[in-house]
Amino acid sequence: MTDDPNDRDDPNDRDDTALTRTASTPLIPLLLDDEIEAARAYVAAARAPATRRAYESDWRIFLAWCAARNIDPLPAAPGAVAIFLSAEAHAGARPSTIGRRLAAIGYMHAQAGYDPPQQQQGAVAIRNAVAGIRRTHGIKKVQKRAADGDMLRDMLRACEGDSLRAVRDRALLAIGMAAALRRSELVALDIDDVAITPDGLLITIRTSKTDQEGKGATIAVPEGRRIRPKALLLAWIACAGFDAGPVFRKLTPQGRITTKPMSDRGVALVVKARAAAAGYDPAQVAGHSLRAGFLTEAARQGATVFKMKEVSRHKSLEILSDYVRNHELFRDHAGERFL
Repeated sequence: MTDDPNDRDDPNDRDDTALTRTASTPLIPLLLDDEIEAARAYVAAARAPATRRAYESDWRIFLAWCAARNIDPLPAAPGAVAIFLSAEAHAGARPSTIGRRLAAIGYMHAQAGYDPPQQQQGAVAIRNAVAGIRRTHGIKKVQKRAADGDMLRDMLRACEGDSLRAVRDRALLAIGMAAALRRSELVALDIDDVAITPDGLLITIRTSKTDQEGKGATIAVPEGRRIRPKALLLAWIACAGFDAGPVFRKLTPQGRITTKPMSDRGVALVVKARAAAAGYDPAQVAGHSLRAGFLTEAARQGATVFKMKEVSRHKSLEILSDYVRNHELFRDHAGERFL
């Protein structure tokens, strides 16, 4: 079949709407500003708030380093990133911090539409630098002390009085340990997330570090005879006089209750302050000490890793196995009969 020129499209006969598209017209026109902002918010939500804050801090450090040397930070050359990481290690940054710095640089590149330096040609320089840092400085974790049953008992006793702060802190410590909660999970608790039962509490965790999609989990907290988490939580709710909103709230310096939830940093400060009041070194504890305390005490009392996992919600049993192994290092020791 021959091509008849008369059958070809006449530019003048085309749909007028097609002619309205110019080089400057977006592929998705008429997007509202609030729709764009909503999309950005969902992208940002892919990372936990604490992770984003850490990345932003690491990125500022990298920007300052690049500015002092007149180096372009975005996109950054792999060789420059390798030198930066080496300089950070030489200045005393731990290997874990180095790894986070690198992750932050890669994240910021991806957000800006660039390939992360660790995925670019020449990334072998980064891999070699990181490997050398780990070999030289090691990757041993800095372990904080776990607030086990005995330590938590002492901390609760140190929360003397019936002030709002004392009542709140007792409930915070007890629930944080009894439910093996992360700081972010503690401060995110809402009244509607706590169900009172004859046997104790059912606590719903709507989202967490290992549940970014928000599938949720329910944790059973027994009534308790020693720490009594249920009684301490009910005492706080009754004392505070609220029936909706955040469970653990900020207090003013004068001790008045607010409607705002505590921050995760506020949880850490409470743990340190109450540990110090009980006679422990506050430098040896952190917000994670409550969660670690539950796992340490559970292992000591002979709980299986599977029952521990029901509460802690760890993805890997290996981490929980470490708690059990650490407790059993001296139990049935091979040299017990002759050393």
